[in-house]
Amino acid sequence: MKNVISLKEVEEMVRQGKDVANLPADVLLTPSARDYLRDLDSGVAKKPQVTAAAVPAKPAAAVASGDTYGSAATGLLHVPNMKYSSKTPKAELEAYFNSPEINLFKAQICDIGRRLWERGYVDGNGGNIAIKVGEDIAVCTPTLVSKGFMKTSDVCLVDFEGNQLAGTNKRTSEILMHLQMMKRQPRAVATVHCHPPHSTAFAVAQVEPPTCMIPEIEVMIGTVPVAEYQTPGTPEMGKLVADLVDKHNTVLMGNHGAVAWSHVNVEDAYFKMEILEAYCHTVVVAMQLGVPLKTFSPAHLKDLIRIKTTLGIPDSRVGLKECELCDNSEWRTGAVCDAPSKPAAGETGKLNPDAEKLVQAITEQILSKLK
Repeated sequence: MKNVISLKEVEEMVRQGKDVANLPADVLLTPSARDYLRDLDSGVAKKPQVTAAAVPAKPAAAVASGDTYGSAATGLLHVPNMKYSSKTPKAELEAYFNSPEINLFKAQICDIGRRLWERGYVDGNGGNIAIKVGEDIAVCTPTLVSKGFMKTSDVCLVDFEGNQLAGTNKRTSEILMHLQMMKRQPRAVATVHCHPPHSTAFAVAQVEPPTCMIPEIEVMIGTVPVAEYQTPGTPEMGKLVADLVDKHNTVLMGNHGAVAWSHVNVEDAYFKMEILEAYCHTVVVAMQLGVPLKTFSPAHLKDLIRIKTTLGIPDSRVGLKECELCDNSEWRTGAVCDAPSKPAAGETGKLNPDAEKLVQAITEQILSKLK
């Protein structure tokens, strides 16, 4: 699938001084991005001012305390620097870990952690965040630290096997799940895990949220599968989630919480948590109104999936028959598809012997009369 670049992303590339005249052949521009580049080339559009880091100045209080949450430019398109990997010499990795580039990602992690905590998506020291910053390395949240009060000095650097490469605090115990997701889904540049109450209620009930009710979740997320419960922080838990990230960008973790990955940046991964929780909350409230919940048609969902594919967001329902698209049978009585069902386990799919004998007898009588 082609990589889609939006107007916002093109403007940010120009602001950072990147060459937008020779984009790769497999890039797909949104109409507004294409128009902007055309106007830029003709001189109609003005180039935004290029700054050293394209990062807003930190508030004085944040500078004084060393706390940078809320000051990160989280809207930037994130492209990992493949120059660095777990094989990079330790001195170079340490320098990279303390560079302005990585300090920006540290600030983003603190910013997103603060938002998770303020919204009540995490409690105690729950939840974790990771950002891919090289070929097989990532920065992540520390263990036993509230996401609402992290500082950039708390952030850790790990390789894709979970080995800590830099940082004074110990890395989160659940980083293995994030790393398995990134290994399984190469497009994943950021992951966010938390415990939003209404979404987690679906995870505890092990019920997939229904579909065909609100357009936003269909475009930005799609179906949300439930991974079977395993002990948090174990490779088994990570594998169950990683097995789903090829076709889903957001997964409910049975009896635990939710996790999302993004091909854009960490803020986009966090947005998926907001969208999922708002949706699950709405469904729970709507169920209390005493009337059957209405869904829009499969044809309408097909339109939304078409929009979604142009944005480069994967969806497991691409290619399904229209009658299968709004099937919520696990949650309520859903649409019934006319497609023939598969034989149950142990069934051969053949007619029973008596029926076969009857067909044979009738066939012989017809042939005899024809002769």
